[in-house]
Amino acid sequence: MNFVKDLLVKGYEVHTIAPHDNYTHLLEEAGCIHHDVKMDSRGANPIKDIALTFELWGIYRKLRPDIILHYTIKPNVYGTLAASFLKIPTINNVCGLGTVFLKNNLVSAIAIFLYKVAFRFPKRVFFQNPDDLALFLNKNLVPAKAADLLPGSGIDLSRFQPSEFKRNESFTFLLISRLITDKGIMEYIEAVKKLKKKGVNARFQLLGAKDPEHKRGIQLPVIESWINSGTIEYLGTTDDVRTFINAADCIVLPSYREGTPRTLLEAASSSKPIVATDVPGCHHVVEDRYNGLLCKLKSADDLAAKMEEMLSLDNATLKKFGENGRKKIEFEFDEKMVITKYLQEISSLQAAG
Repeated sequence: MNFVKDLLVKGYEVHTIAPHDNYTHLLEEAGCIHHDVKMDSRGANPIKDIALTFELWGIYRKLRPDIILHYTIKPNVYGTLAASFLKIPTINNVCGLGTVFLKNNLVSAIAIFLYKVAFRFPKRVFFQNPDDLALFLNKNLVPAKAADLLPGSGIDLSRFQPSEFKRNESFTFLLISRLITDKGIMEYIEAVKKLKKKGVNARFQLLGAKDPEHKRGIQLPVIESWINSGTIEYLGTTDDVRTFINAADCIVLPSYREGTPRTLLEAASSSKPIVATDVPGCHHVVEDRYNGLLCKLKSADDLAAKMEEMLSLDNATLKKFGENGRKKIEFEFDEKMVITKYLQEISSLQAAG
């Protein structure tokens, strides 16, 4: 939103294209001209994806924007193809690869092919971590001259500020995520069960939207069983995570792969220690034993061990982890760096005509 506001202040006319949701009005109130689009983010469907390409082409053809900024997988691929037919320059942002590159199957092969075709056209492709950038270069999916690195989406340091250190009487772990398996939800639940079986005195919370229709979504009866058995405290959803982050002792994210996870940026900016998986995205925000602890991928045993270790740390160490996290965010992930880089890229494209 701060980037959008900066564009508007500088006199740009900003059009936003996305499915209509509860946040659309915020863009319109800020001064954007919004265009609804039908887009299913829950997996690949060739017919729907072809329809999306034509729908975006129709909007682009009508608007004839000077530059199009794409975010997330489907706009990056199908939006870029649509823009290329109209010779409109694009700047893409690879927010994360999900699990498609972790597998070796037909879906993965098709995704890689689509990236290879679409990413011949953007003027610039921003990656949110060096692992994703290296992967795309190694597979020749993007021209080296077009690729560049950003510190995720950045974070508003004034919005996510450290609260005074205070350890809860019952140590509180919080996982913030949509309830899909890729985020390591199942490993978190298994780790919690192991810790409870050992008699560990702690609270285990889960904040995020249920998404049973997603291809890798967790079904509602399963979630209900966790709640009813008292395995976790389910906190539902929120428009402002700050209260929940500030009330926790440690933020957990056992994700399988990320771009740059916003949850961890928000946690570190708020001076909270973190337990996360040692995977791309996560290990760029969390330095092991500096501002948190890293655990093995898909290992509930190691996650439980790291959570127990975090709980056993003294207050001085926990406080130091939090302070280190805030320093890291200030130095590496301030959103002003992201906004500046985008504005420079837009200006250079304008100058080039």
